[in-house]
Amino acid sequence: MRMKGFVLACLLASALSNTSQRVLAASDDDKWQILQKAALAAHALSYQGIFVCQSGQQSKSVQIKHFFDGQNEFARNVLLDGSPREVLSQGSDLIIYNPKNEKIVIEKRRGQNMFPAVLPANLAAVKQSYTLRTGDIERIAGRSAQILFLEPKDDLRYSYRFWIDTEYGLILKSVMFNGRNEMMDSISFTQLNLVNTVDLDWFKPKIDSKKNYVMEDEPPAQADYNPSPHWMLKELPAGYRKVDQMLRTVHGKPLPVTHVVFSDGLASVSLFIEPVTNGVKPRAGHSVVGNTSFYSTVAGYLQITVLGEVPEATVAAIANSVVFVK
Repeated sequence: MRMKGFVLACLLASALSNTSQRVLAASDDDKWQILQKAALAAHALSYQGIFVCQSGQQSKSVQIKHFFDGQNEFARNVLLDGSPREVLSQGSDLIIYNPKNEKIVIEKRRGQNMFPAVLPANLAAVKQSYTLRTGDIERIAGRSAQILFLEPKDDLRYSYRFWIDTEYGLILKSVMFNGRNEMMDSISFTQLNLVNTVDLDWFKPKIDSKKNYVMEDEPPAQADYNPSPHWMLKELPAGYRKVDQMLRTVHGKPLPVTHVVFSDGLASVSLFIEPVTNGVKPRAGHSVVGNTSFYSTVAGYLQITVLGEVPEATVAAIANSVVFVK
């Protein structure tokens, strides 16, 4: 039995090696098709599992259940560490259940890219700013995964490494690296199973019914609304384009804040524009907190703040693209 097990192990290792060699020899189009399949699989498959998010010295475990019925997409994420928190999403609508003191704060948000759905459905913009190459085949959460390296063409974005399930195409692990090839954050499944759920009994939060509910609605999106005629955007850093714009009411601020979102197809950067407050010294300069770069400056009487998980050069370039117009 030991010899038979040894032979099977050798055959398995040989098969994986041959598969890896075939993928390494694949054309550039084939590599992008693997990534395209991963982008679609996160939405089109029904699955459940646990993944771990690691950022610096902090880590958290999240339980996920995702269901696609052929038309509609449902997902429920439950934070397993620390204070309980749940995120339910249906299509692009997202609701966060966040216990605070003696109440449950329910926050409505528009859909965000959440693991494993971290890739856009259309990879055209990603292809413009990144190159793609293949690596070895490894095991993640007990499953075979093909490694893909997504590397930036310039210093305006970070690099990524994805482990793609060789059978189902789902991203099993995602790691982001800075320009010094240092790992900035990692998200990886530790458990994963495909499911065939026909009911949605699980699609509801498990929260303390004794607490009060407080709804915090996100202000309605106004994609082309500019509350101030006194600014405009000049040339953006290569590969980045505006994908969203909205007006936000921020606690403690007397006037609404304009929030503009930019993306290169993968990385996301937020720009906030607000009037300079009388008697308050305007913010200016760089800072980095964890994996997030911040840059603040002033244009006319407007306070400009940019932040994102991108290099400092990128947030500075976007901030400086804002021009004050009298």
